Amino acid sequence: MIIEKVVPHHIRIPFDAGPASAARFGKGTTALDTVLVEVVTDTGLTGWGDAFAYACSDAVVAAIGQMVAPRVVGLAVPQLDELQGFSDRLQKQLHLFGRYGITMFAISGLDIALWDLAGKSAGKPLSDLIAPRRRSAIPAYASLLSIGKPDAVASECRKAVAEGYRAIKIHETTVEAVAAARNAIGPDMPLMVDMNCAMSAADAIAFATSCRPYAPLFLEEPVWPPEDYKSQARVQMNGRVAVAAGENACTAWQFNEMISHRAVNFVQPSVTKVGGVTEFGRVAALADRSNVRLMPHSPYFGPGLLATLQMLSLRDDASLAEWYYMDRAACLWGDALALGSDGAIRVPTGPGLGLEPDREVMVRYAVP
Repeated sequence: MIIEKVVPHHIRIPFDAGPASAARFGKGTTALDTVLVEVVTDTGLTGWGDAFAYACSDAVVAAIGQMVAPRVVGLAVPQLDELQGFSDRLQKQLHLFGRYGITMFAISGLDIALWDLAGKSAGKPLSDLIAPRRRSAIPAYASLLSIGKPDAVASECRKAVAEGYRAIKIHETTVEAVAAARNAIGPDMPLMVDMNCAMSAADAIAFATSCRPYAPLFLEEPVWPPEDYKSQARVQMNGRVAVAAGENACTAWQFNEMISHRAVNFVQPSVTKVGGVTEFGRVAALADRSNVRLMPHSPYFGPGLLATLQMLSLRDDASLAEWYYMDRAACLWGDALALGSDGAIRVPTGPGLGLEPDREVMVRYAVP
């Protein structure tokens, strides 16, 4: 089976997040950008991937078309036991352009598509290519965008709980907002606080100390810059609150650095950024060897979310799926992917990623 084409598809689906602000993606942003990666083979079989593309979609499309596609079109689709070596060779060929960021986003999209093809060729879900499934549904947490006002934070938390979510993450950096969220959801529900690299180590330690009465499961990316693992370790040790990080890390090498500095209690590989399914699997194995918990970053709704669910189905621990809390104008998967009454998302059972994207939705929301 030969790779005939690698086609990036840029789509933009509007959303409504209520009182939440999406300012960190650019003022006034009201839509999610997704770059799907379609790998077409000479047999007619197609694999689908997902390259991280929030606020950088044009660059990601260019990287796929100009850097990735010319190096793989005409090659044989790698067999299951060849996928890791294939990814390593491509990373080495493109390392001149950076081991992190746009280059790895593009590689991630291709890698996910190749795993989708591997599953389809075998007639099995992606997870079954690796090990027997241990979960058929993954508990999801509502990932709220930044809101700011404590009363509005509390209101959105209550709404999410009423809709069936059994864990909440807020993107806030005030103790008042954390307190409001905890009071809204009660004492027992997991509450996570994403700080988006907002503070110095000293400020983050003070924030963590003030947040302890509200029992956050973790503080996510408390310090700037995110690769300052020594400061992150200080926050975890002196603030006495668990720390999570990894959405801005690419490849297992960077996660190894993070873990070696004892900077995290939870690692958060993002399959659309880290290097695809291949690197995600390496990070998960590294976390297990290091007694660090896995809690993936997955605030997207394309093939990357399906790949995350497939990988989480291999685990019987308390790992959760991140689900952006917003109303979207359309879904690539129709009604096949939704939160159940038990607060979990069913893992698709079809071959590869498990579902095929709705091409009508892709056409309707395509960005020229």
